[in-house]
Amino acid sequence: MSFRARLLLAFFAVVFIPMLLFAVAVRNEVGERLSAQYERRVAALVEVFEEDLAQESEAIAASLSGLADALIDDNRFRRAAVGGAESERRYLLDYAGNAMRLTGLSMLQIQTANGRIISSGHFRNEYDRLEPELARLLAAAPDGMGLVQARTPESTFLALARVDSLRMAGRLFTIVGGVSVERRFLARLARESGLTLSLVYPGGALTSGDPQAQEGEGVELTVPLIDAAADRSEEASIRVTHSQAELAELRRSIDQWFFIAAAATVLIALLLANWLASRFSRPIMDLADKTSRVDLDRLGVDFTSKRRDEIGALSRLLGAMTDRLRAGAAKIKEAERRATVGELARQVNHDIKNGLTPIRNVFRHLMTVSRDDPGQLPDVFDERKGTIDSSIDYLETLASNYARLYPRFDRQPCDVHAVVREVVTNAGASSQVDLRLDLAPGPAVVIGDAVVLRRIFENLVDNAVDSLASKAGAVSVSTGLVSNEAQESRVRVTVADTGSGMTREQLDKIFDDFYTTKADGTGLGLSIVRRLVMDLNGSVSVESEVGKGSRVIVDLPAGAEPGRSG
Repeated sequence: MSFRARLLLAFFAVVFIPMLLFAVAVRNEVGERLSAQYERRVAALVEVFEEDLAQESEAIAASLSGLADALIDDNRFRRAAVGGAESERRYLLDYAGNAMRLTGLSMLQIQTANGRIISSGHFRNEYDRLEPELARLLAAAPDGMGLVQARTPESTFLALARVDSLRMAGRLFTIVGGVSVERRFLARLARESGLTLSLVYPGGALTSGDPQAQEGEGVELTVPLIDAAADRSEEASIRVTHSQAELAELRRSIDQWFFIAAAATVLIALLLANWLASRFSRPIMDLADKTSRVDLDRLGVDFTSKRRDEIGALSRLLGAMTDRLRAGAAKIKEAERRATVGELARQVNHDIKNGLTPIRNVFRHLMTVSRDDPGQLPDVFDERKGTIDSSIDYLETLASNYARLYPRFDRQPCDVHAVVREVVTNAGASSQVDLRLDLAPGPAVVIGDAVVLRRIFENLVDNAVDSLASKAGAVSVSTGLVSNEAQESRVRVTVADTGSGMTREQLDKIFDDFYTTKADGTGLGLSIVRRLVMDLNGSVSVESEVGKGSRVIVDLPAGAEPGRSG
């Protein structure tokens, strides 16, 4: 972060934070006072609501009591309910519906002592259904009042209900009645326009106003909800809240004026800070610009300064540093040149040894035949002459084309099978290892350089042979065609051995320059393989298990078959 930015932030913090704390304190104080007033007002309104709810309950109880008295004097009902007169059956079925309309109730059931419904006003088809739990749970509810889910032919509705009973001819009858609890019912109980009543019960919710307009904590009252089907009583809550629009409007006004004052103050503070920062930051930026031009190729930047303050001291310090960098850069370039020459010498030595090894083995073989069976010498020489010619051509190509760390490719279609076959033949002639060759059917062509391919596969086969350490084992070389994730055709060459294998630590280092596990190794073989494979746009990976051997997998992009065009 720049000095200018730091100074601006400091001014911003010094001015804005105290103003913010003051505004928050004022806002909270006003909010607390209005909230306390709001809570007192809600508490008073809750008391009124509780009284109204009690009056509704008493009105239902009075209606049920009057209905019970009327039933006792109703002879037709007596004949139907007690005497079982079939002629009065219709009168019995319609009784609750007629009585419900006269009493202003929304639900009405008349039951026998065992809970059998003999007349239902809100749902005539409930006749003869057993529901003894409803009357029992209502009777056990506080104040004998509760919410019930009543059914109609079309749907269900919530009702505030009570229960009453009467005896007729020695038989007990119960009456369950109530009024519908809906939005209009709650709105009637909420006497003030700013008061909102919300009823929340298992399976639903009702509110007397806009649900989005509810604010504040409010006060909650509990009312039992009768679940006759489950034979239990649950709790429904009635939340009473009052509009906090006045408080919200005051807070918005405070916030608005705070933002106006804060914006004006911050703007003035930033302008002042910017003016002060420019007085200090300009010489520092000039010094930074000079420093940005310094690199190992441009160390002649002049940091001379006549200033006697801290900026002048920093300029002189940077000048001394560039002088030391000039001396160090010269030493580094000399060390890099020597390292490059040394690495090039080691790689040339490695490649020449790979080319001379088949020639040396052929001559050893010829000397052995000359000593043991001189008559076979011409035939053996003709048989091994191809190996000598191939190795000499390889060395000549290295001498003419590989002056750099790795060669410039002569890219053309190359037969991978031919190169692999030649490498395996040369390796088999110079060792007693069981070499196995498994070539895929058909051509395997890549766009590359045959000498480069030979270098890759020779290094891999030699490493596989060396991993056996003169012990019994086998080295297998196989080829195949595969596809990568982009569905591009690849030629895969796998070199596997049954040698000692490698640990995970060794696997992580095998492609590093100069890392080797062999006493006489140079540590360049696999690093050269990786660079050459990458130059051919291929990939190389190694799988190994200690005591079981290793597998090196080389994937190269497949090219057109020689003699054919795509």
